Amino acid sequence: MTWIAKPKLHHPTLGCNAIGFTRRDYEGKISTLCAGCGHDSISAAIIHACWELAIEPHRVAKLSGIGCSSKTPDYFLGQSHGFNTVHGRMPSVLTGANLANRDLIYLGVSGDGDSASIGMGQFVHAIRRGVNMVYIVENNGVYGLTKGQFSATADQGSVSKKGVANSDAPIDLVGLAMQLGASFVARGFSGDKQQLVPIIKAAIAHRGAAFIDVISPCVAFNNHAGSTKSYEYVREHNDAVNRLDFIEPRAEITADVAPGDVVEVEQHDGSVLRLRKLDASHDPTDRVAAMNYVNAHQAKGEVVTGLLYVDSAAHDLHGHLNTVAAPFNTLDAKALCPGAATLAKINASLR
Repeated sequence: MTWIAKPKLHHPTLGCNAIGFTRRDYEGKISTLCAGCGHDSISAAIIHACWELAIEPHRVAKLSGIGCSSKTPDYFLGQSHGFNTVHGRMPSVLTGANLANRDLIYLGVSGDGDSASIGMGQFVHAIRRGVNMVYIVENNGVYGLTKGQFSATADQGSVSKKGVANSDAPIDLVGLAMQLGASFVARGFSGDKQQLVPIIKAAIAHRGAAFIDVISPCVAFNNHAGSTKSYEYVREHNDAVNRLDFIEPRAEITADVAPGDVVEVEQHDGSVLRLRKLDASHDPTDRVAAMNYVNAHQAKGEVVTGLLYVDSAAHDLHGHLNTVAAPFNTLDAKALCPGAATLAKINASLR
């Protein structure tokens, strides 16, 4: 059905963002996924996040691999750049595109099979290099396109739709991303848009490797009793580490509050925030504490969602490599080919 175009007519009462676009302007083609698929909810969250941030669609480059998850970029941001790679190779193509043109917002969409199996090596190096991107894994624990085999993220002991128990230990992409040095790590649930939208907005605004693992139930093959990635299981076992919103950068507001005290703080919009200082139970800037928190709750059978870790002072791949600020396609021949003398100097420095 993706060949059926959505009507371009917009209802006159649809609200517009700061650049005059409605949410319809951020949509794509009609989805061919199963009705109720969590992936469609993630697409809706991406649309909502980009609309609220007033992002011009042509400034986004969306890349994907193979699988149900990798079909979804066709269903959002129809006016953006897109590239569908082969199975598991999305991260390397995204890295190359990012090095060639840093002016775009890079959104990589993958699945648990695409990233945790055939694409594991690609995933690892894109994260450790700090590529400036939003990397979303739509995680349902099965290979949906090939009729429901367990993927590498399926929990040990979970039961397939046919009644077969998974005996393999799962790969935890969240823990792996933190270990590899991702500077923004979060987990969401496709059924919790209120939490997922601000997570995506914050990831887009972050500079560096931002990784979001989204539990996204497969209604065809992994939404039954015995599954640990079903709507019912995640809703019953969801431990939301934080409830958050995303606020675009403005002048800093400070307040000196003693533990247990209450203070009134005026916000940028004129509203007043009554702030009571409590002991925080989770520090998202402590990588080790975040990893321990996830592991401790995973041992209890709980799915931790929310912003797990962030490094607000992180550098991206361009900062590590000290690359030129201009996109490669804007450089002239002299800049791209500086001559034999320059090449000889570079070669001499490597000896």
